[in-house]
Amino acid sequence: MNFIVNGHSTYCYTGGKPFDAAKPTIIFLHGVLNDHSVWILQTRYLAHHGWNVLAVDLPGHCRSAGAPPATVEDAADFVLDLMDAAGLAKAALIGHSFGSLIALEAAARAPERISQLVLVGIAFPMKVSPALLDASLNEPMKALEMVNIFSRSTLAPPPSAMGPGTWVYGASLALGRRVLASNANVNLFHTGFKACDSYTHGEDAMAQVTCPVLFVLGSVDQMTPPKAAQGLIQKARHGQVMYLPGGHQQMNETPEPMLAALTGFLKP
Repeated sequence: MNFIVNGHSTYCYTGGKPFDAAKPTIIFLHGVLNDHSVWILQTRYLAHHGWNVLAVDLPGHCRSAGAPPATVEDAADFVLDLMDAAGLAKAALIGHSFGSLIALEAAARAPERISQLVLVGIAFPMKVSPALLDASLNEPMKALEMVNIFSRSTLAPPPSAMGPGTWVYGASLALGRRVLASNANVNLFHTGFKACDSYTHGEDAMAQVTCPVLFVLGSVDQMTPPKAAQGLIQKARHGQVMYLPGGHQQMNETPEPMLAALTGFLKP
């Protein structure tokens, strides 16, 4: 479905169920060069088990209009504006990678409006290597291949993602190419990486968060290694940590453990 946020159409996947603002709601936030579809398995289940789900395409990405957020702070403001547009006084936030920083910042800016917070593949600082940052600007296809190599572990057991016959690496490459091509005016790859690299006050933000927080970390994540989340974990007032046996793309590398982590934590 679509909401008008700051004058622009914003697409949110609802898991195949009608949206009902009276029900408890989870907002899912994707990472760089991703869209709502990376959450397809988790959102579909939760939508059929008592929750509203809104898996968003960030502004300027795929089905959503508007200017892509150039900073984590801009993206966090967008999330709160989306909640207003959807008539939500309160929601749970789940974010992956770039989306985890966005969720963290939104929860810090409006702690009374966020009921629960799940941070998947988070790190702070989330620095991007100069070589990768440059490649995302000047050689995006090369950078996309690099990211997909670093984002995958070889430990994730089949069937992974959609089941036997699914090529997780190839599907992610195709998604990255599609998302990059969805905006002819802005390099979404470089813009997203620059926003992650430039975010400077994650620990201060965590100190403002009052709701329960779940950290979901890939035990062999090379993009955001678990040790890079420890400062945030120590700052969380009500934090839990779950380590999954995979890399950076836990949503489709280890989908069942990921869903179990969410259902064990989230409370309507």
